[in-house]
Amino acid sequence: MSSSDLDALLRVTSSTYRGVRPPDIAFGAYDGAVGRLVLAVTGKGIAACSFETENDVFELISRHMGDSIGPDPRRLDPVRRELDAYFSGRLRAFATPVDLTLATPFARTVLQKTMGVPYGTTTTLEEIGESIGRPRALRAIGNALASNPVCVIAPCHRVVRADGSLGDYAGGAAAKQHLLNVERRVSAGN
Repeated sequence: MSSSDLDALLRVTSSTYRGVRPPDIAFGAYDGAVGRLVLAVTGKGIAACSFETENDVFELISRHMGDSIGPDPRRLDPVRRELDAYFSGRLRAFATPVDLTLATPFARTVLQKTMGVPYGTTTTLEEIGESIGRPRALRAIGNALASNPVCVIAPCHRVVRADGSLGDYAGGAAAKQHLLNVERRVSAGN
């Protein structure tokens, strides 16, 4: 990251930053039950809900989506409220549209398929491969899930290994287990 990029990141993540006009991409963070998630919201929807660092997400967004990035609580707060409701077990499906611009075309297909996995259930790489007509593309499917720019919202945590073990997750095994536990607890209670 160049020093000018770092200066821009520090400026837009400052609580006192006030741009001349609202940014094209609202940028901020959410601190919740599974740690810090870095958020980015575009005019199309949420483009990032990531376990990566603010620097990494900022650089990715600015490289692929534009540089009019800054805080905009009017656009970020609804996502934060939905995440609060999800983690407390009051929300099963996110209403915020998803912007998968940061995903490759193949990853978009995989992530859209994960968004169809019912709350409180799991699937496997093999089942996703079969459903998208690519049963032998398990490594590519795993890579698509690993690079999910909208974790939690595109629920890649619902994908487990064929033997039922958790498998990898961007936020770590404890975060994945927590997300699955929230969903199972809520599903069992209703």
